[in-house]
Amino acid sequence: MADIANLVEELSKLTVLEAADLVKQLETKWGVSAAAPVAVAAAGGAAAGGAAAAAPAAAKDTFDVILVSLPADKKIAVIKAVREVKAGLGLAEAKALVEGAPKPLLEGANKADSDAAKKKLEDAGAKVEIK
Repeated sequence: MADIANLVEELSKLTVLEAADLVKQLETKWGVSAAAPVAVAAAGGAAAGGAAAAAPAAAKDTFDVILVSLPADKKIAVIKAVREVKAGLGLAEAKALVEGAPKPLLEGANKADSDAAKKKLEDAGAKVEIK
């Protein structure tokens, strides 16, 4: 387990460009594509968003956090903030989400989580809406 912890620590030090290059090299070496899981996750998120929109809005206790836009010079900071807000999101997925703005970041979050996510993203330079 110590080797895995060291590997995680080393990978955390990579720049965005280095991480993208690593992904490409691993895809080539292993003959896989990292894009397929992203497409499945995006399709699942769209279906969940449609179901949430169809639900009646009685007492609003769940919120959607939408990443609206960001300045180009704040892109890396926003990617880091997105990865903090959305646990388990890889670097490539976070980058794709940020570059595809406007996109939903959190769906069905409680008030505290949605407010915390909005603050973290706005501090990084992004424009965010809560619906």
